[in-house]
Amino acid sequence: MRPHASLCALASLLAAVHAHNSLSYPCPRYSSKGKDCPQLPPGQQLDYSINSPIGNAGNDSPMPLCKYSTPWPTPAAKWAAGQSITVSFVPGGISHSGGHCEFSMSYDGGKTFAVIHQELRYCFVGSKSSGTTNVVTQSSYTFNLPKDLPSSDKAIFAWSWVNASGNREFYMNCADVAISGTSKSYTGKEMTIANYKGYPTIPEFAGNYDTGLDLYTKAKSIT
Repeated sequence: MRPHASLCALASLLAAVHAHNSLSYPCPRYSSKGKDCPQLPPGQQLDYSINSPIGNAGNDSPMPLCKYSTPWPTPAAKWAAGQSITVSFVPGGISHSGGHCEFSMSYDGGKTFAVIHQELRYCFVGSKSSGTTNVVTQSSYTFNLPKDLPSSDKAIFAWSWVNASGNREFYMNCADVAISGTSKSYTGKEMTIANYKGYPTIPEFAGNYDTGLDLYTKAKSIT
């Protein structure tokens, strides 16, 4: 391969690696970019494409939810029910003009996810964009965990995102966390999945930030 072609190929690879978004803290499973990441499980490798979507509209072979089924050997974070937490994202991400983000918790090994916080419409951009933008203006979110989260050493914290502009994609990272609480159960809205095989497609927002919002507001409650 000619040197110029090699450089172009490398540039394309680096662009793909750094594109989109992923959690930094809590560190998602196998992240090569996360903060305070646990040791890898035996036989697993760092994920250098952690920023990429796990599915997109029309893709018949998406990655599974959470992307990886084997958890971290130790929790990536230890939290208490009702605690204020700050969730951060890897610097250098792409906002795709914002979109709908949810933060959810699973207590059944990732079979179901109940929402604990939402950043709808303007995730990563903070307010309505005057046009298409890839600039990230907000790369962290601080919110209180629900006071009625039960205790678990093997809870899964998930971030999911449907982007406002660009290819119709679904992003999801999962971090293994330990929760201390006194409640026996938590009830919240079921995490919304879209632009993923077997689920609805949310079109580009094209300036209408209510696009697809009904899927979130009408989501059923799960315990």
